[in-house]
Amino acid sequence: MEWIELCVKVPTEHTETAAAIATMTVPYGIYIEDYSDMEEMLPKIGRVDYIDEELIAKDRAHSIIHIYIPQNLAPMEALSFIEERLRAQGIEYETDAVSVREEDWANNWKAFYHPERVGNRLVVCPSWELYSPQEGDAVLTMDPGSSFGSGKHETTRLCLEETERAVKAGDAVLDMGCGSGILSIAALKLGAARAVAVDVDKNAAATAARNAQENGFEPPVYQTLAGNATEDEALYARIGGDYDLILANIVADVILAMRGLFWEKLKQGGSLIVSGIIDTRADEVLDALCAQGFVPASRSELRGWAAARFTRP
Repeated sequence: MEWIELCVKVPTEHTETAAAIATMTVPYGIYIEDYSDMEEMLPKIGRVDYIDEELIAKDRAHSIIHIYIPQNLAPMEALSFIEERLRAQGIEYETDAVSVREEDWANNWKAFYHPERVGNRLVVCPSWELYSPQEGDAVLTMDPGSSFGSGKHETTRLCLEETERAVKAGDAVLDMGCGSGILSIAALKLGAARAVAVDVDKNAAATAARNAQENGFEPPVYQTLAGNATEDEALYARIGGDYDLILANIVADVILAMRGLFWEKLKQGGSLIVSGIIDTRADEVLDALCAQGFVPASRSELRGWAAARFTRP
């Protein structure tokens, strides 16, 4: 089917009114791009690999309302209606109309994702791609989407590279802020014996469980938990302890809030890997972990992001 995508750009303060007008033209909802609260939301989200550099650079003074209408249902009449109502409300606007084929809409995004090597052994591969492993490869089947972590973001890549260097056969792994589960699943692929993955988002924890199953790991080898471990005592207890490796690809403020948890849950001689840290805050975060008692082992940076590995003496 041929669809027409109508795009209506308005100042962010008029988004709600414009969205209400746009909704009058379709029975099945609209899509709104609004980046005005990007900086405000990042600490609340807790994971930087939700957001890439292109997203951070988006216009925060305007929002764009997307309406999709089949070509045979007079989309240009809908656009005229929207423009007339916006003018009546005194709202400045820009509009555009683009033809979209349904099959392109559904599949073209896949062209941007291919098997990708991270470090020496890890290969992240979408499920629709064929990959012939080389000797020693650890292949993760991982699809992009709402699973927050396909290995492309700098913070995930840094953390995966540190994990490859740190993980040992038989390790018990804790993945705090697991997102897609890519880090803990990678650790299992590299020889860890079991992993517990925790995220404040129930959907993320469920996605991590599905991704683990797709890669051949099920309970009790791979377990997922949802909730805020810094506030929920029962969850804190369920996580257990005595881990050989803790992975935390989360923003600086959350790492700071969890440094006591990391210390309690990591066994002596174990490794802590943190990532998701904007380089301008790296010293602050790493100094706080040192003050907690951790000993720095390595540090790496990539395009404005920092990761580090520590040990617990």
